[in-house]
Amino acid sequence: MNSPHELTQLLDALRALRDGGEPRAALATLTRTRGSTFRRPGTHMLVLHDGRVVCELSGGCPQRDIVARALEVIAHGAPRRVIYNSESGLDVLMEMGCGGELEILIEPLAPAGATAFADSLARCLEARIDAQLATLFAIDGQVIAPQRMVWSAQRVLFDGVDDAATGAVIADACAAHRARGATTQQLASTHGRLDVLIESVQPPHALVVIGSSAAARALLPLSTALGWQTTLVDHDPARLQSPDLPVGLRTLCTTPEQLQHALPLDAHSSVVVMTHNLERDIAWLAALRDAPVAYVGSLGSRERVSRMRHASELQGLRLHAPAGLDIGSETPEEIALAVAAEIMAVINARSGGPLRDNDGAIHG
Repeated sequence: MNSPHELTQLLDALRALRDGGEPRAALATLTRTRGSTFRRPGTHMLVLHDGRVVCELSGGCPQRDIVARALEVIAHGAPRRVIYNSESGLDVLMEMGCGGELEILIEPLAPAGATAFADSLARCLEARIDAQLATLFAIDGQVIAPQRMVWSAQRVLFDGVDDAATGAVIADACAAHRARGATTQQLASTHGRLDVLIESVQPPHALVVIGSSAAARALLPLSTALGWQTTLVDHDPARLQSPDLPVGLRTLCTTPEQLQHALPLDAHSSVVVMTHNLERDIAWLAALRDAPVAYVGSLGSRERVSRMRHASELQGLRLHAPAGLDIGSETPEEIALAVAAEIMAVINARSGGPLRDNDGAIHG
């Protein structure tokens, strides 16, 4: 599915289309996959009438074919489902050696009401609220004009489903959906078998970097490139005025005691402490002991980390130290890469090991 950063770009583009008048565009959505594929269900690509795209769906031949079919959908105004596999004759992935199968829903975005769900979903992202986006796109196997629902915190935030009974079925499915990704479910209703794509939508990850060391400065542009909301924190205001900081970076001058009051932290946040002063690091880490964050990391040698772990102030803190994956990092840029990779592994519940097993087999 789309990353939160990609989804933000997509929602901005959808709202811009709506505000610009009658949209001439199509939304391509990956609804099912089988085998090895470029992306997972829930990935969206916006195709404009001139062939430009927002958020690429795949690579190479499949995407070119999807764009061509999206332009046909824009011209004819009816949604369609395209299946890429050997049975359909659209086995471009197999020809490229991937061996995967794709099911793509392509829908025209006229009238403008087709993008109405974007406002509710964008508000969830801005408020850093988890949500579910449900898309009803077929009944008894027949593709229909998609109908959407946005659900969060035990309530419906947007209801674009025509029938109240059908909407209740979909809302119940959203409430029961616990997976982090997206899946297409077949739901029983009084109107027949519903094909509904349910996506878990999470706010963009937020990275807080505490300290202005060389490694900290190297982590900032990498974090921004990953689409993370990045904040540099230091107790010294002069260090936050450095001319080599990325443009648009959020900075915060505060103390460990005031950190959680000055900067809201949540389960989609990570914090890396990189001041290179042991006592100061311990003070910042102690301030994070009860913070509801996904990851807390700190740099340091083995001896330095050992002293951190024995500090009474840090007892009970789940600390990643030394922060980063073991990739032989030495330079500030290499250290930043290792730290960012470990954060990604943690928030995606992955081990951080190689994609292949010891026997050479590739796993997902």
